[in-house]
Amino acid sequence: MRLWTAPDHAVVGEVATVIADAGGVVTGIDVADSRHDRLVVDVTCSAADADHALEIVAAVEAIDGVEVHKVSDRTFLAHLGGKIEISSKVPLKTRLDLSIAYTPGVGRVSSALADKPEDVRRLTIKGNTVAVVTDGSAVLGLGNIGPGAALPVMEGKAALFKRFGDVDAWPICLDTQDVDEIVRTIELIAPGFGGINLEDISAPRCFEVEARLRQRLDIPVFHDDQHGTAIAVVAGLTNALRVVGKAFADIRVVVCGGGAAGTAIVSLLEAAGVQDIIVAERNGCLVAGTPGLPPAHEALAARTNPNKVSGSLHDGLRGADVFIGVSAAGVLDAEWIRDMAPDPIVFAMANPDPEVDPVQAAKYAAVVASGRSDYPNQLNNVLVFPGVFRGLLDARATDVTVERMLRAADALARVVTDEELNASYIVPTVFHADVHHAVAAAIAGS
Repeated sequence: MRLWTAPDHAVVGEVATVIADAGGVVTGIDVADSRHDRLVVDVTCSAADADHALEIVAAVEAIDGVEVHKVSDRTFLAHLGGKIEISSKVPLKTRLDLSIAYTPGVGRVSSALADKPEDVRRLTIKGNTVAVVTDGSAVLGLGNIGPGAALPVMEGKAALFKRFGDVDAWPICLDTQDVDEIVRTIELIAPGFGGINLEDISAPRCFEVEARLRQRLDIPVFHDDQHGTAIAVVAGLTNALRVVGKAFADIRVVVCGGGAAGTAIVSLLEAAGVQDIIVAERNGCLVAGTPGLPPAHEALAARTNPNKVSGSLHDGLRGADVFIGVSAAGVLDAEWIRDMAPDPIVFAMANPDPEVDPVQAAKYAAVVASGRSDYPNQLNNVLVFPGVFRGLLDARATDVTVERMLRAADALARVVTDEELNASYIVPTVFHADVHHAVAAAIAGS
């Protein structure tokens, strides 16, 4: 906070006291300017969350003789001017440098590529560059907030690509939610990229966009919200089943949420050998032939729920071994876990607030995971997508197959050794040195 206060240095101590009384932790107070009529005081403090920060500001504003002139937090400060940039990999200090990097040297390279297009990946950034493309229709848990508001998320994704996969990624935020326009736009820009990462596009639009692009492009197309999440879930479930001593072929899984992520999770679980999957939506368990189901849910129902279990989420959970949530906060009552099979597994992955409080779920479940970083067993697609694209680019792959995704899930699971494996450690941290190398090698087929 930048404060304008009365010209009394005692007010600095009062500010510190008020912040402490409000539960904040002062980490710095500086008098930035001192005049005969006022002091300019910069105060830095820590708060528990955004709401607590507002309470601290209100408490300081209530001090006589203090005006809160400006307020900022480190998250917003980190976003000033964006989080990513382009930098040159070659020196540009002399005329010779320019003649090599630009004219006339670049003309020789362009002529060579016109004669031999297959060298574009080798002699340009195409071989290491991914487009992170969104229409802003399903951004995080914020919904349809548009392309401009989606840009910070896409920037963050690009930064993660670089940090964990050494992949150069660029955010592309499209001002359209028309499938034809999205597909055509991506087709037009595809020559400059080695892969397309679709991001935060709502279902069912995302299914058609991905399917059409996979048919038309000769570079891999990967919808991370679908397949990245599915790979992380299968990896986590592989190790959770090791903890409780069960096998994929013998379990019943309830997937709560039949959108993009839920559909992809179902597909990869089926490929991994799970035979009994129930999908639960807002109106209950999906059963084939139910009147009024949307086409995407009817297709999902037709390949799941072999025992025709109907009713609510609670009904679907009775006797189930695994709950996987990719839906909304608070939809799972922790008490319902009692009705699941012995040693139940609960993956509550809604963000930022999971389907059930992980602490409450742990009272009844043998293994609990969530999408949050402040609890054990964070299942997040950041474990997956940097390594996936690193492997695809290294292999010069043209598509992403189910076989590649299963290999990636297995590789991610195996990063956790037998000695390390326990109910609170079924997936490694994203900072584990082996994670992205293991996933990349599995995807590349080496």
